[in-house]
Amino acid sequence: MSQLLEVRDLNVQFGGLRAVNNVSFSVQPKQIVALIGPNGAGKTTTFNAILGAVSPTQGSIHFRGTNTTGFPPYRMAKVGMARTFQNVRLFGDLSLRENLIMGGYVAAKCGLVASMLRFPRHARAERDAGARADHWLARLGLSGYADAKATSLPLGLQRVAEIGRALMSSPSLILLDEPAAGLNPAEKIKLGELLKQIASAMDGSLLLVDHDMKLVMGVADRIVVLDFGIKIAEGTPSEIAKNPAVVEAYMGV
Repeated sequence: MSQLLEVRDLNVQFGGLRAVNNVSFSVQPKQIVALIGPNGAGKTTTFNAILGAVSPTQGSIHFRGTNTTGFPPYRMAKVGMARTFQNVRLFGDLSLRENLIMGGYVAAKCGLVASMLRFPRHARAERDAGARADHWLARLGLSGYADAKATSLPLGLQRVAEIGRALMSSPSLILLDEPAAGLNPAEKIKLGELLKQIASAMDGSLLLVDHDMKLVMGVADRIVVLDFGIKIAEGTPSEIAKNPAVVEAYMGV
């Protein structure tokens, strides 16, 4: 099966610190892959290198068959990658529906001049974004909150809304940074169910970083484990749960 994302021998160095050391892994279409490890393992740096927020020192990143190494974040968004943040970043002055519509403009084929002069293609882009927003609000169970200020919602719903905004650009891959952070056990269960539904509905893949092992084990098809910037294991949840190197990294035994 062709790979959607391939990370090849990735190295990221900050001065004398090598935060990521020869890390390789891949994500296939319609797959949920989790990137896990103790604090300081290099997960966030790997995420940021994939998204173009930091530049690799060595190695390469290939997305949908294109070498995207060094692409800035806006180009990654244009080629089909989206993300959520550990600290929810919704627009507080906008309604929930308006927040999703903002995410839809990433995929719009409408330039600045067309937007300012209200060309017909701009109007079509607005209509399309509104229709997609209504679609994802319904699919995510958020239609009843469409007109509410986004930041007035409980944290669990805000996290779902941020995923919805990422979905608006019709991405092939969504990178989820600590999606379960701050959620209670019941919300985490709902989130896990939602992530599996999204991976199927979007006809794409998810790559997530999270410390909640119950969530990760419940949703991931494959898990990549980092420790001190080095990949120490990769496999299915059942394989990872029995891996001695993973147990040692997490438990210190």
